[in-house]
Amino acid sequence: MDDPPRLIDASQTHRFTGLSPAGAGLHTRDIASEVPVAISVCGFGYAVMMASPADLEDFAWGFALSERLIDRADQIERVEVRPEARGILLDLWLTDDCRERVIDRVRHRVGESSCGLCGIENLDQALRPLPALAAPADIGPRAVFAALASLRDHQPLNALTGAVHAAAFADAEGTILAAREDVGRHNAFDKLIGHALRTGLAPGAGFALLTSRCSFELVEKAALVGVRLLVTISAPTALAIERANACGLTLIALARADEMLVAADPHTVFTSA
Repeated sequence: MDDPPRLIDASQTHRFTGLSPAGAGLHTRDIASEVPVAISVCGFGYAVMMASPADLEDFAWGFALSERLIDRADQIERVEVRPEARGILLDLWLTDDCRERVIDRVRHRVGESSCGLCGIENLDQALRPLPALAAPADIGPRAVFAALASLRDHQPLNALTGAVHAAAFADAEGTILAAREDVGRHNAFDKLIGHALRTGLAPGAGFALLTSRCSFELVEKAALVGVRLLVTISAPTALAIERANACGLTLIALARADEMLVAADPHTVFTSA
């Protein structure tokens, strides 16, 4: 018989045996939870993602936009989060004008992935056109360094576990306005995007900061929500740089407290001097 449904914590406490040159000892540590989240859209099973069980309504909104199932916030009618014995059910209900694209994606599904390729049928669909982005707001290196310096203060789950990614939005001065965390870097950004959609936060007025490497899917998520400047802690892939230049996204990578690299600067904002 299945265990009864329960709420799932974002972290759990475990005991470990610690080993050192001096011998062995017991240690207690908080460990990040990673649970299956089964996503259905308009009643159709769509994807199963491994995610941190927090801010899942934000995740639903951001996932719908990143998957191009919606174009606007008002196309989401409701979201239901239902904890079950073995994971979480996440149900999205969209307006009727979105139903056909949902059916089309479900019909052509070739695999489940957290990398933004669910239901993609061919290579042309894998690299779909992105909106053209204007130059970022008047943001200088000082603002980026300020956001980097304060990011740890917005990562409570990572402070406990040391095992999750963060995605944050900062204003033009480098003040972090919102942040979300998840075991998956794509999930963390989707949660942040969902928060922006739900609250009316304008991503184009500042910049996004991610504690991960920059793959092309993260560039695409940024472009779809209107982020014009994306900053990542780790390195980008070649395709991420190519896609950023193509859509007008300014991309800064390998961002550290004392140095960062301008990977893509299509509007010559940072490289004009």
